[in-house]
Order: sequence, then structure tokens, then C-alpha cells
Amino acid sequence: MTVLPTISFAKSAAPKKGTAVFLVAKGGKPPALAAEIDPSGVIARAMEVSSFDGKAKSVVDIVAPAGSPVDRILILGVGEPEKVGEGDWTALGGLLRGKTASDKAVSALLECEGMEISPEAAAGFAQGMLLRAYDFDKYKTKKKDNGDDKPVAQKATLMVDNTAAAKKAWSEAEGVARGIMLARDLVNEPANILGPVEFAARAEALSALGVEIEILTEKEMKKLGMGALLGVAQGSVRPPRLVVMKWNGGKAKDKPVAFIGKGVVFDTGGISIKPAGGMEDMKGDMGGAAAVTGLMHALAARNAKANVIGIIGLVENMPDGNAQRPGDIVTSMSGQTIEVINTDAEGRLVLCDALWYCKETYQPKFMINLATLTGAILIALGQNRAGLFCNDDELAGQIFESGEATGEKVWRMPMGPEYDKMIDSKFADMKNVGGRHAGSITAAQFLKRFVGDVPWSHLDIAGTAMSSPATDTNQSWGSGYGVRLLDRLVADHYEG
Repeated sequence: MTVLPTISFAKSAAPKKGTAVFLVAKGGKPPALAAEIDPSGVIARAMEVSSFDGKAKSVVDIVAPAGSPVDRILILGVGEPEKVGEGDWTALGGLLRGKTASDKAVSALLECEGMEISPEAAAGFAQGMLLRAYDFDKYKTKKKDNGDDKPVAQKATLMVDNTAAAKKAWSEAEGVARGIMLARDLVNEPANILGPVEFAARAEALSALGVEIEILTEKEMKKLGMGALLGVAQGSVRPPRLVVMKWNGGKAKDKPVAFIGKGVVFDTGGISIKPAGGMEDMKGDMGGAAAVTGLMHALAARNAKANVIGIIGLVENMPDGNAQRPGDIVTSMSGQTIEVINTDAEGRLVLCDALWYCKETYQPKFMINLATLTGAILIALGQNRAGLFCNDDELAGQIFESGEATGEKVWRMPMGPEYDKMIDSKFADMKNVGGRHAGSITAAQFLKRFVGDVPWSHLDIAGTAMSSPATDTNQSWGSGYGVRLLDRLVADHYEG
């Protein structure tokens, strides 16, 4: 299981034991306090020999000299002070954790010549350490008994000028980190463990944080007319669920903001079955629902001053004898009919009913849905940015800015009536795919038909939620993408 470090904050001082960590900006030198544990000047010599100049993420690793109270000294390069942003502090904390996972005691002096390190930056540094420590190994029965990479119950002390402000910032940043790790857990779980009912139970656990939970069963969804969502689920012996999570942290009169997640706990493709190669990855096809659940945890844990609705549609897409067929026509909750051309384009069928339910029930300020929706978005954007589709320029701008600030980046994709025509059907109001071309865009055009005049955005996170590149803050298959991005969106624009 993941062994997370215990992180505390203390007043700036020279480290007394374990591993000592100092920060150096580009062209700078270690803080004056470093001299107290380095009476013979080993740090300066090591920096010179290794040509260390404070370049971002560069490291000098030193065995502490005789007479020093510590065992090991790490010098971390911060980079050019004017270019260091929020995400850089988080990455630096992750880098430190990666270098010290087997160290029992780590003391980092968060001072740097030529720059001021804010309490928020210190909290971001701590968040990076926590996120890097995440490891999903609960199903490994044979653990390593030895090795430098074996994690220990580490105690990390971050020394800062203003401990009270840093602790306050950390109380919020830690809640967000826990939300990200919850999302990672959900994505990493195998589908035989995490079905729709089990996922709903994980979401229901958020009630301990004050989140109100409502779970709609198959019977209730039939009564509401959610024929699109239920059509996806009908091939599985595992019943679907729609989970509504409510966080009431704002004023009673304020309209909520809403986040909707695709939760296909496993996607075989249905009758339009996927190739066998890589199908095991489809346990992660609920990455959107995982992100929404993690976000609700983050908002509640930091007591966000906003009213927020989180809705997740949970189904399994299986090729049973009762499964829907290509050519079937289903009626969505909105009353619009859909010709199912490809049963592997199922996520939009789940989302369209969830979006309509959200719009009609809660009249939110905006709706943002997240989904591992199309392979086409990987062709367009790779794995470093999610696809952003939006009917509102202001909302699109806010999401983009939040992505740049947090490192969970997006790129806005086009929409328009010329794409909308590609999903018109001969037999129904629309079809669920529009052909090979512009696959991500036609998926977004499909969803747009279920949002009305509400400001809305669709985030296609197929390239970022699972099997994403390893980073300083994540070595896991599931990334938890979307939690930090949308928490920042709420914090910057919708609290108060």
C-alpha cells in the first residue's frame, strides 16, 4: 500500500538530522543556514565539481562531511526566480520525494536567495511530495524486502518563515492532494473489484466530509426516461447507477456549478467489440467519474465556499445477448432519439442523460463534463493536454487559465454547425457517431444537443486520465487528471 510521508512545518533553521535539503536559484548560492551543517565547505566544492548552477530540477547529492549533524545533503535547483510558477513548486516537491523515498527523516529549508517563497508555494511543495509518494500496489502479495526504492514511514519537515500561513495553505492543498489520490485509486482499480455499485459506494463515503449523496437505481432512471444511459448498461449483469454529490459551501441563494463524469467501469465496446490488444486499459474508462469524485473530495476537504453538484453515470458496457445492437434507436431523457451506429461510442450516451438531468434538476451556472471519450483526441493532442470544447468563451478562458496555472493543461478545439451535420441520422434525431473524420469534435457536437443555453464545456481526457506519461508528481497509471484543474477553476472564479 502507499506509504505517505508525514509532513510538518517548522520555523526556518539549520536541519539537525537525516537528509538536509537546500534550494538554489539559477546563478545563486545556498542559504546562509547551510553553513551550519557544512563546516568544511563541501557543498560549495560539490556544486563546483558538478557544474551545478541552480538550473531547474538539477540536483547535487552529497554524503554529509564528518562533523555534520545530518547524514546526507541535497541541493535542488529552482531555476530562474522570475519564471518559477505554482506548478514548478509542486514538481520540485515531487522531485525531492523521488530522491528521498527511502529516507526516514527529511528536512527541507524553503528559503532561496533572490526570491521569496510564499506560504502557497510551500504548500504546493508539500503537495508534490505527497502525490509522488502515491503507489497503487495493494494487489501485490510479494513486496520488496530490500532496495533503495523501498518506501518508509518518512517524516518530512519543511522549514519556512511563516509557519502559521504555511500550515493554513497546506490544510487546503492536502485536501486537494487527497482528492487527486482518490481519483487515481478509482482509475487504477480493476473492473472486477470496482463495478457501478461499488463505485457508487466509494462516492457515498464522501458523506463523511459533509457531501450530500443521492444514488439513483436502474428503476429510478427508467422512470426518468434515461433510455440512452440504460441502453449502454443493458448488456451487463451489473446494474447501473447515477450518483449525485452535493456540496453546499456557498450562499443558499447562489446557483450551483456542476461537474458531470463518464463512469464506464469497463468498456468492451459492446457488440462493436474492441480489439483484444490493450482492452485491459478499459478499466480506466471511468476516468471522468473518478475526477469528479476526487474533485468533490477536494472541495469538501478544503471547505470550498461554493455550491457544487457532481454527477457521475456508472455503467458497464458488455456484449451480452441482451446488449444493444448497432442500428438500435434509443430515446434519451430529453426526448431526443438516437440511432446507435457503434456501441463503442457509449460514453456520450451515458453523458447525454446525465447532462440533461443536471440541467433540468439544478439549473446550474455552468456544466463541465469530463470523459475518456475518444481515441481521436490522442491523435490530435497527444497525452499532455486534454481537449476543451465549449459553448461559452468566458468559461473556456477560465478553464484554460486554470490549466496553465496547475499544469493540467487543455487546448480548445473547434465546434460548429458544419460538424453538427455529420451526426444527423436518417432514422432518428441523431446518430451517436459521425464517421472517421473529426471524431472528437462530432462527439462534442452530440453532447452539445443536451445542454440547452447553459454555459457548458466538455473535457476529453482520454489522453491524460490514464496511461499518461510519468511526471515528478505521478508515477501511477492513473493520473487523477482534472481534480487540480477544476478545483482551481472553482477557487479562482466561483467562491466568495
